[in-house]
Amino acid sequence: MMLSFDNTERAFAHKSNLDLAKAYRLFQTFSYPFLVSQGPKLANFALILGLPIKGIIKKTIFHQFCGGESIAESASSAKELYENGIGAILDYSVEGEGSPEDFKDTYEELVRVINESANKPEYPFAVFKCTGISDFSSLEKKSNQEELSETESREYVVFKERLRSLCELASVKKTKLLIDAEETWIQKAIDDGAYENMSIFNRDEAVVYNTVQLYRKGRIEEIANQIKVARDQGYKLGFKLVRGAYMEKETARASELGYKNPIQDSKEDTDRDYDAALQLCFDNKDVVSIMAGTHNETSSYKLAQLLEENNIDKSDDRFWFAQLYGMSDHISFNLAHAGFNVAKYLPYGPVKEVLPYLSRRAQENSSVKGQAGRELSLINDEIKRRKSK
Repeated sequence: MMLSFDNTERAFAHKSNLDLAKAYRLFQTFSYPFLVSQGPKLANFALILGLPIKGIIKKTIFHQFCGGESIAESASSAKELYENGIGAILDYSVEGEGSPEDFKDTYEELVRVINESANKPEYPFAVFKCTGISDFSSLEKKSNQEELSETESREYVVFKERLRSLCELASVKKTKLLIDAEETWIQKAIDDGAYENMSIFNRDEAVVYNTVQLYRKGRIEEIANQIKVARDQGYKLGFKLVRGAYMEKETARASELGYKNPIQDSKEDTDRDYDAALQLCFDNKDVVSIMAGTHNETSSYKLAQLLEENNIDKSDDRFWFAQLYGMSDHISFNLAHAGFNVAKYLPYGPVKEVLPYLSRRAQENSSVKGQAGRELSLINDEIKRRKSK
């Protein structure tokens, strides 16, 4: 098939020479361990002290990975993506302190996100994390079938009500809703809530999507089981397939508590299961809609090839590709140019509150083999191409 991820002119057409130079310098800094590990902490401390560094953060790492500090401020980034054939997924990336007030505030913001996304093709999905609207401990106990305290029981009821309300609103507004995956020790409660709401709101099409992390062992069997249940009960499934984001934390916890590590033994095992999951979902496309959330070129190419070889329209709404804003533009923009459905996670929130998210992006680019190097190489190629014109 005529699809290449090497076309840097297309990948970076939306970026000025200045933007490219800024991005290049930023990705270079990710090779310095001290800056990656201590930079966000120092930045947070400086903001607490009231030092005037917000502008610097906003013009550098925030500008690269976030759309703005609010939905309104993110609109220009979403418009630019849409003009290039790419949807935006508004991602409220504020991480609260875990108080009931924080959960209520986040829930209300998510309602605004879904309402903002309604009937706007530039916002094909909305997304949230269950820990944004629920206490972690109640999700953990529920996942492990432990008895909840009276307070936790009340909080869990509120969580279920909020989850149901968000799914219902998404259904009414015809906005697809992604439920992000989290740590394994709270994931069962999240999965149970996701599939329960799928059985209600996905009767005709996939509105609610659950996220499956393929760096976990046993996910292929879990997907197959959910497909059987959905067939038996007559509803559709939405799966966002990702490799995963909690590898080091999962491995450390398993070692500390002495249980079997739920993470795959090797990257090769993860890659194998990711592509197998794509194939399994595709083979059951009559009941499964897929979002391939990946920065992996091979996996992106695999799904594109499956669509082409089976003569499926590239714009079929059951099949989407997704990457994070500010990363892997060579995948996103080249897929969109070829006519496939593509969306970018577009994080937003006040600078200080999104520092934890930005810290993870810095760590990801320093620890994922070849990610920052690949970004640097592509940006450098485009800078050289422009200079040679």
